[in-house]
Amino acid sequence: MSRIHEALRKAELERDPVTDLTDTRTPAAPVLQTSISPKREEVLNLTETKLSPPPLVSLGGAGLRFEDISENCNHLDWRPNPLTDVFANPELGPEAAEQFRTLRSRLYHLRAEKPLGVLLITSAISGDGKTFVATNLARVIVRQADRRVLLIDADLRSSRLHIPLGALATPGLSEYLGSSADEMGVIQRGQEGGLYFIGGGKPASNASELLSNGRLKILIERTAPCFDWIIIDSPPCLPVADASVIAGLCDGVLLVVRAGSTPSSAANKACNELRKRNVVGVVLNAVDARTLSYGSYSGRGTYGQKAAESSTLSGRIPI
Repeated sequence: MSRIHEALRKAELERDPVTDLTDTRTPAAPVLQTSISPKREEVLNLTETKLSPPPLVSLGGAGLRFEDISENCNHLDWRPNPLTDVFANPELGPEAAEQFRTLRSRLYHLRAEKPLGVLLITSAISGDGKTFVATNLARVIVRQADRRVLLIDADLRSSRLHIPLGALATPGLSEYLGSSADEMGVIQRGQEGGLYFIGGGKPASNASELLSNGRLKILIERTAPCFDWIIIDSPPCLPVADASVIAGLCDGVLLVVRAGSTPSSAANKACNELRKRNVVGVVLNAVDARTLSYGSYSGRGTYGQKAAESSTLSGRIPI
């Protein structure tokens, strides 16, 4: 019996370490699973973020620094078209350049009374010369010392603003709005002093949707602190709704009407279309240069308040 008792005791002593080992391993398993689970979730989240387009909120926040834009944007060798430049084409006459200076002065007077830093330039119909006006307004502003202008082609259906500048159309605004390019990838700088430019990019069939997806608002908010003016050229406001969408993001709207060409019914309809927007003035384009002589200045007072809110420009080459 003593031998049986000793055998049982020996077996009990040998069984205790096994029991302790089993008890030690059992609670260790959940700890191991817990440590793996977060790592696995982290890998999945990183994969999803990498494959998905960057969210709009990631582009918000503080504005950009002008120094960063100047250094990191696309520095290109622009080849401007002198025929469309009122300061380079003698055929347009000195009166045209002077009228753009007058327009610049009136915009600064308006700016002294209310916020006016982001300006939309549109027209009732195509061919009124809005791109001609947008280009030369930007040029006349940067002719002043230390002025910076960001010129944006927001006509995603048929961009043409790059032509008078001799710049590139792509990558441009459509690529930015489609999340395939950032600000530095689309902003260009040429040789015209403080003039910076964003082309229209590749033609977009869903232009209205791109313009209203929120990224244009972010672009304006991030770049506005870096420039004295942001000038946006849009499609005509009557054929499509793009101009109305963009106008909601701007401080003011400048409507271009072509003398002897734009039907009065179209001009009135455009004014009604933009009635709820801040229309700061109307530019009468392609006026006969003979009506802009100094001798005609004495009669301009008869236009009253309307004369203070509009400017007549001579331009034989519409864009």
